[in-house]
Amino acid sequence: MLLQLLTHHPEALMPILRQTPVWVWGLFAGLLALGTSQLRDRTASVARVSLLPLVMTMLSVSGTYSALGSSPHAAMAVAAWLGAAALAFALLARGRAHAQFDPAQRVFHLPGSAVPMLLIVGIFLVKYVVGVDLAMAPQLVRDPQYVLSVAALYGAFTGVFVGRASRLWRLALRPAVGGVAA
Repeated sequence: MLLQLLTHHPEALMPILRQTPVWVWGLFAGLLALGTSQLRDRTASVARVSLLPLVMTMLSVSGTYSALGSSPHAAMAVAAWLGAAALAFALLARGRAHAQFDPAQRVFHLPGSAVPMLLIVGIFLVKYVVGVDLAMAPQLVRDPQYVLSVAALYGAFTGVFVGRASRLWRLALRPAVGGVAA
């Protein structure tokens, strides 16, 4: 809905942005800072690399529930979320981590990547657009296509985050060869 509106009436963007609560922009700035921190090479503990997928999963579940929890299609939304999360996880978990794990120090040596930033911004934008859509047209929660699309998007983001993290967890669980797991 929002995207269609902006396509036909780009002048509607400024009023929508002005109506957005200030705390949303604070959250966005914090998420951008988190994403920016992922751009440079760094070291991180197992707990730290587990935190981002945990927080993003909580935002995904929260976004799905807050947007679609009252939908008559809520059960389908849960199924779509789980299916998309499982598919994205399966596709990404099998890959190889581009990191190293130092078992002596219990830290990962992580290369910088723009992927976490893109995923973080993606989840934020989905949550923002869905919030605006539902504020403008609350009846969308009764549209099965809309409900399934939103739930699948949220689920896919979760699967990507957890799938990427699982590659790192496998590194930490692998027996060390010559002092460093590759």
